[in-house]
Amino acid sequence: MGGPPPAAAPAAPAGGPLDLGGVCPATVVMQQDWQPQAEHGAMYSLVGPDRTIDAAAKAVRGSLVAQGVDTGVDIEIRPGGPSVGFQPVSSLMALDDSIVLGAVNTDLAIAAAATTPTVAVVSQITTSPLMLMWDPASHPGAQTLRDVAASGVPVVTSEPVVTALLEKQGIITPAQVDTSYEGTPARFVSDPRILQQGYVTAEPYLYEHEIAEWGKPVGNQKLADYGYTVYPEPLAVRADRLEQLRPCLGKLVPIMQRAVLGYLADPGPANALIVQLVEAYQTGWTYSPGLADFAVRTMREQGLVTDDPASGVFGRFDPARMEQIVTTFGPLMQAQGAAEIPAADSLYTNEFIDESIRMG
Repeated sequence: MGGPPPAAAPAAPAGGPLDLGGVCPATVVMQQDWQPQAEHGAMYSLVGPDRTIDAAAKAVRGSLVAQGVDTGVDIEIRPGGPSVGFQPVSSLMALDDSIVLGAVNTDLAIAAAATTPTVAVVSQITTSPLMLMWDPASHPGAQTLRDVAASGVPVVTSEPVVTALLEKQGIITPAQVDTSYEGTPARFVSDPRILQQGYVTAEPYLYEHEIAEWGKPVGNQKLADYGYTVYPEPLAVRADRLEQLRPCLGKLVPIMQRAVLGYLADPGPANALIVQLVEAYQTGWTYSPGLADFAVRTMREQGLVTDDPASGVFGRFDPARMEQIVTTFGPLMQAQGAAEIPAADSLYTNEFIDESIRMG
């Protein structure tokens, strides 16, 4: 019933750039840092039509299909967040040799460098979608996050580094800091004066269209406008496995570069899989087709995914930006318990980037 099974992708030419057999692990395990969502679309776009969903283990597996061909290895994608007890991706990678690539924000890579070091090998999203949002009716005339913060209202986040960054700039005071955010709308709906964490790729749509108790637009501004310059969810390997994985990464990193661009051009199939996985995993997370479409549109329209401005190459890390990130966030992470501030060039490599891959 239900028609014939989807046709298998043709095999990649033996030995070519898309043939991963023999150079990559038989199953390329990729670990995300949160539940399935459009920001992870490139990764999910690589899962072939022969996929199986393991709802108990919270994983999807199938042939790794890139640019329409079967690469000769399988892919397994694991979500983060509640599925892994909210453990950081770097910690999961330290415990599990099977994970090839994990999504590790640069500030978290700094925090973990002394204990569970990772090396980012390809950028996915250029500018963080992390934001603070507010109710326009509660703050008439406010145009910016700074305008709202000046009224002295609580700043409700789950990210201490965000409030530390804003405090350092004098935008908020210590008295405004509230790190009790749990990702639910209850607080904002009951106390709409607050500034609350969210993502420009999600909450503006959710609050207007899917949160019935609210049902109207919210004001928002990206924290990137206030110095939150970290690379969001770049894909990283465990530092002590870089040498071992080098032959694989030489082919896999260009595949990931192109996967982002392919996903943005045609997000429909991966978005359908993302929605299907969220329903199957049953973690309490919800994700609608409308939200997935909104997220992709926002990434495009707000320029969150761009070529590296310094080099014009998609997926490349800017060494000057990485130095600035460590200078800014190293002391903030150390104040929150990081053992040491790593050298910027220990956190990433551009070695595997195909410099011919560009959006333009």
